Amino acid sequence: MRILLVEDETKVADMVARGLKAERYAVDVAHDGGDGWDMAAAYDYDLVILDLMLPRLNGTEILQRIRRKNQVVPILILTARDATEEKVRNFDAGADDYLTKPFGASELLARIRVLLRRVGGTPTPDVIEVGPIRIDQPRHAVTVDGQEVHLTPIEFRLLLELARQPGRVLTHRQLLREIWGPNAVDEVHYLRVHMGALRRKIEADPARPRWLLTEAGVGYRLREPTAPEPA
Repeated sequence: MRILLVEDETKVADMVARGLKAERYAVDVAHDGGDGWDMAAAYDYDLVILDLMLPRLNGTEILQRIRRKNQVVPILILTARDATEEKVRNFDAGADDYLTKPFGASELLARIRVLLRRVGGTPTPDVIEVGPIRIDQPRHAVTVDGQEVHLTPIEFRLLLELARQPGRVLTHRQLLREIWGPNAVDEVHYLRVHMGALRRKIEADPARPRWLLTEAGVGYRLREPTAPEPA
């Protein structure tokens, strides 16, 4: 596994790189945004660890550029910022996880293992169809009634997780653990924000959803095509 670390704080970069190398990961380190983007553009990494406040090119711009190039590679944000609005904005731009400084080495490694395990996760069919929703995993594409809809990486994974088990309610904690990792199981607000955005993209009338249903206080499910429509 090869990891790109883009971090301008030398002490933080050295600490993270040592920890990753001790776990037998290959690590490339960039200390500014310009070099970070050059490396991300030139090589296919298994994971990118990205600071937001960087010289030359900020982390959000690098994140957006990487996502235009690669929709699949996991991206973990490291930052001293902890504002909810910024987290949501970067998740929408394609971040997979968000770790606020200061953090411990064990917490970072746990997040990395979750992200890398997700990439190699449980095999599923290349194409999954639930009612009018068609998910093409190799193309990272979704259509609803034949019309392509553009989802963020987080929205795509949420929809895919629900589509793997249509009809089954997945709890808030299950979805948060699967998408964001074990340290995010209480961040229900993030889940609601992304589910609301996903519903607006796949439902003809988001106020009266037919497919992406909420089980109040529990979680979410995709309705099976053979099940009765909600009243």
